[in-house]
Amino acid sequence: MTMVNVHEAKTHFSRLLSRVAGGEEIVIAKAGKPVARLLPLIGKTQKREPGSAKGRITLKKGFAEPLSSLLADEFEK
Repeated sequence: MTMVNVHEAKTHFSRLLSRVAGGEEIVIAKAGKPVARLLPLIGKTQKREPGSAKGRITLKKGFAEPLSSLLADEFEK
């Protein structure tokens, strides 16, 4: 884990991102106190395929019916 100050992070942001992409964790500090952490994303995101859950989800009867006034009032709070 490497700690850099805000000025250095702003100046060398692209380089820091490259290091993070390589698996390094970087902490950004302000006035010597850690305030943020740059971490690599874990795993690869999968491309979304519309309709891939077809047939796996069922909605109960009345799902699309209007809410009762009591329940609707709770959402409005």
